[in-house]
Amino acid sequence: MNPRFSSLLASAAVAAAAVAAALPGLALAHSFDAGDLHIGHPWARPSVAQQTSGAAYISIENRGKAADTLVRASTPVAKEVQVHSMKMDGNVMRMREVPKLEVPAATMVAMKPGDGYHLMLVGLKQPLKAGERFPLTLVFEKAGQAEVTVVVEDKPRDKAAASTPAAGQHKH
Repeated sequence: MNPRFSSLLASAAVAAAAVAAALPGLALAHSFDAGDLHIGHPWARPSVAQQTSGAAYISIENRGKAADTLVRASTPVAKEVQVHSMKMDGNVMRMREVPKLEVPAATMVAMKPGDGYHLMLVGLKQPLKAGERFPLTLVFEKAGQAEVTVVVEDKPRDKAAASTPAAGQHKH
């Protein structure tokens, strides 16, 4: 074999290995656009057997000059998707369903475990397993419909999230 060709082949193999090693991380960093809205990294925590609800998290960045509103969401993995807010009230975490979520102009709304907002997946049809993906449809007042892919990730719980009830175990 030609030494120059062997060297080129070896370089290509090293480059391919580097790309393959980076793919798991790249697969987790995903985003979607709908009109002026940028929807970043939709993800959900794994659930366990007999758990009837779960939570999904997204960030919504409004890059436009007018506010928009998330009016509904749906997914085939659950009977219903609700937007929930969570706030500390003294030493008690209060969770409430909100009918819609305002996304002001030039602002980001970041859903995350703990204090703030999340998407409650009510009536899970099967457990959510780490590494799986599922579709989620978001409907906005102005931007219209956005189809996103949610990645189920086994992320470590932070202190704020650890002090809140687990999805499926929460009380309203």
